[in-house]
This record gives sequence, structure tokens and C-alpha cells, in this order.
Amino acid sequence: MESLVPSPSRTLAPTPEPGVLPVTNDAALNRTFEEKRDRDEGQASSTEAFATKAKRGIIRDLRARAPFYVSDWTDAWNYRVVPATAFTFCTNVLPGIAFSLDLIETTSKYGVEEVLLASFIPAFIFSLFGAQPLVIAGVTGPITVFNKTIFDILQSQTDPPDYLQFIGWVYLWGAILHFIAAIFNWCNLLRYVTRFPCDTFGFFVSWVYLQYGIQILTRELHSNSQASAFLSIILALLMTSLSFLFLLLSRTKLFNTATRRFLADYGMPISILAASGVSYWGSFNAANASTLPVGGAFTAAGGRSWIVRFWELDGKWVGIAFPFGFILFVLFYFDHNVSSLMAQGSEFPLRKPPGFHWDFMLLGITTFLAGLLGTPAPNGLIPQAPIHTHSLRVMSTSRPKDEGDSGDERGLEGGVEEKQEMKAERRDEFPIGVVEQRVSNLAQGSLCLVLLTGPFLHVLNLIPRGVLAGLFWYMGIDALLGSGVTSKIFYLLREKRLTSAKDPFRRVRRWRIVLFLLLQLVGFGATFAIVQTIASIGFPIVIALLIPLRIFIVPLLPFTDEELAILDGPTASPFTMESVGGVRSGR
Repeated sequence: MESLVPSPSRTLAPTPEPGVLPVTNDAALNRTFEEKRDRDEGQASSTEAFATKAKRGIIRDLRARAPFYVSDWTDAWNYRVVPATAFTFCTNVLPGIAFSLDLIETTSKYGVEEVLLASFIPAFIFSLFGAQPLVIAGVTGPITVFNKTIFDILQSQTDPPDYLQFIGWVYLWGAILHFIAAIFNWCNLLRYVTRFPCDTFGFFVSWVYLQYGIQILTRELHSNSQASAFLSIILALLMTSLSFLFLLLSRTKLFNTATRRFLADYGMPISILAASGVSYWGSFNAANASTLPVGGAFTAAGGRSWIVRFWELDGKWVGIAFPFGFILFVLFYFDHNVSSLMAQGSEFPLRKPPGFHWDFMLLGITTFLAGLLGTPAPNGLIPQAPIHTHSLRVMSTSRPKDEGDSGDERGLEGGVEEKQEMKAERRDEFPIGVVEQRVSNLAQGSLCLVLLTGPFLHVLNLIPRGVLAGLFWYMGIDALLGSGVTSKIFYLLREKRLTSAKDPFRRVRRWRIVLFLLLQLVGFGATFAIVQTIASIGFPIVIALLIPLRIFIVPLLPFTDEELAILDGPTASPFTMESVGGVRSGR
């Protein structure tokens, strides 16, 4: 029988206890990092690491990841790759198309075909050449807002340039800045990115998903018959309910382990099929639910050429495109790198080194290709990237040896309540590894290319828009429930006697939790508010300001070091942060 654990010849990093960051115990891997440090001229200081010696970060990333390239393919011989591919494909393509609906219908410059191609290109490049193949890239809500805002600005001009040519230069300027950032090691600044900005941005993205789900339905109410609009609402509620039903069943003690895993792996794709099928059942079919718009197979929107001749743009607009390119760079620097950090977070027992500098260079290439081909620019997806890693976890009902049962018998301060919690915990499953490979990313991207063929475009055209609204709601609510911001809110609302004695928040004074939470909510509110205005083009700047807020302002507030360690902390483990100079010490 096939083993679920990849590459048994290597030792997997143990699952960390709460608050403890994982460290690899692979002796060969440790030797690789030791040799790498020795080559770096006696470990340059953190100050030197920021900008000295161009290409050092890229070279480090390639040297660290190259020894694992073959195993990245051989480790894919594992069942976990199959459900991860199906789940990631559904959560990448359908939301990407739904995000772009407003862009497609307003500008007439993009179509579903462009979105599918924009999802395939980064999957192909990052799975074959990337140092972080677990990171999923595609079309996001922020980039559609960015492109739509530029279109509105250009249309307000008396002599507007060709939109796709202008966007081509915006993407080219952005790509050049990507190359500069990668070459001069600017990704080392990620060592200052903690849970504070990541959780705040993730909270913002979750609400964007919920908002887009509502927007799909409100658009249906204004543009279609009443029967069609109400059917879309029914399908959205059905899609959301079915997805959560399967998720909740997978987390109960019902059925056996294999059945619960099946429900967790395939519940959401089954919900899409079921909800879509209902729209064609009986009298529902007469309501004629609105579906996704598609064009011809491998045909660009409006029948244009797939190559955008952006070099023919008038000179004055080339310079005007640069500020927009800078804003795009800021957005992708934060969005893509944060999604990379979250996909390799400390909760995942990873054993293969990352490569932030090299992958950011590759993101510059995909950005340039998007401008050349006239597609929306892809970048790292939240929450899809961490969801992809989560779906690749190898689970076991027993903890690793160093977290074994010996500690359970020592007697706990809380007495009977905590002992009962530990007994219940023993019956749960724990991650003992992650199937770190390149096939699932390549496979889900290849399926996007398959969808560009005529027969599968017809199948895509059968999916009602109401189902996409329900998918947005499911992903948004699920992301909210797992957010660090939400966990603080729930802690403050929960009755104290029902809070576990082991909860680390109990070591922080409540008013300080409230203060920290208010800072995050202010950051979220500012970002969400600006997106609703004509100034939405500047929202990446607001997001980026969360980092200096955490570095310079939060330490001045009345938090102790222990409280900040509980309320905040590194997004990824020291093992992952090695690529960007290690975890930042201090407050």
C-alpha cells in the first residue's frame, strides 16, 4: 500500500507546540545551510544584507533549492497531490474569473480566456523554475481593482491612449522594479513582516471576497429578470451551505477517517457541481440563471491579436505609466511575498528551503508577459496559497516523538478540565509533514489551459454566476474564521470560564489585546475604505504602511515583550526566513 509520507529517507520537521517555531532536523539540509553560510564571507551583518552584493539573494536561493529539484518531482507520487490539485484549481480559476467580471464587462478589453491564460502562465513558470512551487499565483481582486481604476482614469481624458498599450507599459515598469528588487536583495525587508500586517491584510482580503459575492448578486438584480436574480441568490446560499456542511462533517467524529478526509478534500468541488446542477433541474431551468460569459477557443477578447504592441504607445504616456508601475510593484511586493510567507507559515512542517528573491524575479517575468499578451497580471493568491499547502499536509493521529504522550501524564495546573482536553486532543489528527512538490501547481495551471479549448469553455459557460457568489462567501467566511484578527475578537467575546487555561491570550491584559486589535482594525478599515473611493489606485500604499506602523509605532505602546510575542510574531519559521536574512530579533 502506498505510503502517504513523502521521501521517507528524509526526516520531517516535527509539528511545533503552540508558540514554538519549527526547525528542520534533516542533517543533510542543515549541512547545506552551514556550508552556504560559510561561503557568504563569515555571515554578513544584517545591515550589509539589505543592499550589498547584487544577486547574492538570488544565488543563495538557487544554491539552496537546486539539490531538491529532482525530489520536487519524485515526491509528487503521493495521493495528497490529487485532492490538492482539484481543490486549488476550483479556488483559483473560478474566483479569478468572478473577480474579473466587472473588468470584462466594463472595459471589453479582457475576457474569460485572458483570465485562464493569466492563471496558466505563473503556474507553468513557478512550478518548473520557481524556488517556492507551493505558492499559487493567479488573478486577484486587487489587480482587477487596479486595472479597472486605470481604465476609468484613462477614459476621463480627452485623448485617451490605447488601454492595453498603456497597461503594457505599466506592467513593464513594474517588471523592471521587480528585477531591481530581486537583484539588490530588497526581499530581505520581509524579515520585518510579522503577523500584524499579514493578519490585517488577510482580514481585508476575506471581506473583499464577501463583498464581491454580494456584488455578483446585486448585478444580477439590476441586469436580469426577477426570477433569474432570485435563482442566483438561492444558488449562492446553496453553494455556501453545502460547502460548510461538508467541511463541518469532515471535522466531526462521524464516519471513518478515510470518509472524513474525502469530505474535506472534495466537499467544495462537489458543492460546485451540485449547486450548478440544481440550476438546470425542473422549474429552476426555466428561470434561465445567468452564467459565465465565454468567447472562442484560444481567442482573445474582441478578436484582437494576442500580442499587444505596447512599444507603439505615444511617448508622453510612457512616462505617465511609470507611477502606476510603481504602485503595481508595491502591491505585488506585499501581496505576493505575504502569500509566500503564509503558504510556508510556521504551522506547516516544511523541510525544503524557500527562495523569495528568485521567485520575485520570476514574478517580474510573468508581469511582463501579462502586459505583452494583454492579460491581467497574476501574483500570489490569498487565501489560495496557504490553502494549497494545507491541502498537501500528511496527517497522523499520533504526534511526533518529541511531542509524544509523556507530557500528558505530568499533571496539569488546570486539573481535570485540562486533562480532559488532552485526552480529546489525542484523538485528533496532527500534521507530520507536507508533500512538497511541483506537480499540483503545474497540474492546476494546465487545467486552466485545457479550459481554453472549445468543449471545456462550453462546460465553463454552464456554471451559474450565483454559484460563484456562494464560492466567494464560502472562501471569505472560512478565511475569516481562521484569521488572527477574528481569533482576538472571539477571545474577547468568549466567557472567561469557558476559555482554556492554556490559551496564550490569558497572559495578556485584556485592554492591551483591545489596543492591538484596534490597530489592526484601523489598518483594515483604512484599506477597505480607500478601495471604495476614486482613490482606490493608492490602496497598495496603505497596505504597505502597515509594516512601518508595526516596526516604529507599536513598540512605543505599552506592550511587554512577552505580550507582543503572543499578540504578534514571525509569519514563518526561522527555517523559512533564512532566505531573507533570518527572523528579526527584538520588538
